[in-house]
Amino acid sequence: MFQFSTEVTSSKINSDNPLFQRTLKAYQIVEQKIFGSVLEIGCGEGYGIPYLMKNADELHVIDKSKQTISSIKKRYTSIYAYQIHTPPITQLKSNSFDCIVSFQVIEHIKDVHSFMSEIKRLLKPDGKAYISTPNKLLSIARNPWHYKEFDFQELNNLCEHYFDNFTIKGINGNENTENYYSKNKVSVEKIKKIDILNLERRLPSLFLKIPYEFLNRVNRLSLLKSNKSLVSSITIDDYQLAPYNNKSLDLFCVLTK
Repeated sequence: MFQFSTEVTSSKINSDNPLFQRTLKAYQIVEQKIFGSVLEIGCGEGYGIPYLMKNADELHVIDKSKQTISSIKKRYTSIYAYQIHTPPITQLKSNSFDCIVSFQVIEHIKDVHSFMSEIKRLLKPDGKAYISTPNKLLSIARNPWHYKEFDFQELNNLCEHYFDNFTIKGINGNENTENYYSKNKVSVEKIKKIDILNLERRLPSLFLKIPYEFLNRVNRLSLLKSNKSLVSSITIDDYQLAPYNNKSLDLFCVLTK
């Protein structure tokens, strides 16, 4: 039985549903685009694996969690699973993959340049990488689990340093998701008012992780309790890939080697 933090969205926790469906959307977007040898960097619980397996000839997944990889190996005996704290990814050879996916991961990477360099190294010529990350413009509070969040221009600058051919779009919501996230924003801002010393910004991230996790979980449970029908009703179809705008929830990038 896994105990996922609020930072690792779970399919098993009802209060995580809006975020779980949002993360799942990225896999649905690439499901029909996947081919050949595929690598997922940061597979988490592994709920994206069924989407990736459908059209992959060979699937490799990476996660830093030993427990996660052990579970995935038991559930999916036909795929290759590695416990790796990336970057680098020295266990895998250059020019090995037709497709690489990495959703909601790059914001957790300290050395993003090494991360992007590894993606380029691992891709075959003309291979494609798909990356998603939260839109920095919509961040309400400091997330101590994130090394760096990106706005459109920052991600664009990073991508063009390593790839000549790429596009950045947005994963957008609708009235249902906007209703949920607006309620979440009000709730988070109430919590932030307690922080009269502005410790959220002043303390090192190490000291914020436990209180962030506790308050985040309490907040999601509170939103579920007071808005159960809304939280439970949001599905993958409430999110869509569209041209980026400032209200896009996530940035969605396609990189071609």
